[in-house]
Amino acid sequence: MTTADGIRLERLADGHAAAVLAFERENREWFARSVPDRGDAYFTAAGFAARHRELLAEQDGGTCHFHVVLDSGGRIAGRVNLVDAAGGSAELGYRVGESAAGRGVARAAVRLVCELAATAYGLNELTAVTTVDNAASRAVLARTGFTEVGGAVVGGRPGLAFRRGLGAPGSEPARAGQ
Repeated sequence: MTTADGIRLERLADGHAAAVLAFERENREWFARSVPDRGDAYFTAAGFAARHRELLAEQDGGTCHFHVVLDSGGRIAGRVNLVDAAGGSAELGYRVGESAAGRGVARAAVRLVCELAATAYGLNELTAVTTVDNAASRAVLARTGFTEVGGAVVGGRPGLAFRRGLGAPGSEPARAGQ
C-alpha cells in the first residue's frame, strides 16, 4: 500500500472484485465521455469476474501492475495501471470516478504509481496516451512529468502520446502547477 495526498494505492487483488465492479458500473457513463466504453458484457457479474481473473493472472505474470485508488474512507475513487511492462517500460492508464474528479486524485495516483514503477517494478520509462479533447488527462500528465511526444489514435479518436523517464524518486524537476 502506498499513500499520499489523502489517497492510497493498493495492488489489485481478488478481494477488490465486487467494489471495482460497483465503481465501474457507477461511473460507466462518466467514463464513456472520454474513453471507449468497455461493452455490456464487461458489466455483467460473470463477464466482470472472468475479466478480473484475467487481470490478476496478467499481474501474477509480471506484465501488468493494476491498482485501485482508495479515498480516505477506503472507497474506490479510481484505478491506475501499468500495462505491457517489458524492457524497462510500461504504458500508464488511469481513471477517476466522477465524484473524485477535479480534486487532485488522478495527479496523486499517477505520482504514486510513478514511484512504484521505478522502485518496486524496476521500470525506467512510462508512456501514456489520451484523446486530444481530454484536457483533464493532458493536464494530469503534464503536471506529473510526462512530455508530449506525438500523435496517437485512442479508440478511433485523435489522441496524443506522452512519455516520462523515471529516475530516483523525487528526482524529476518541479513543474508549474504542482
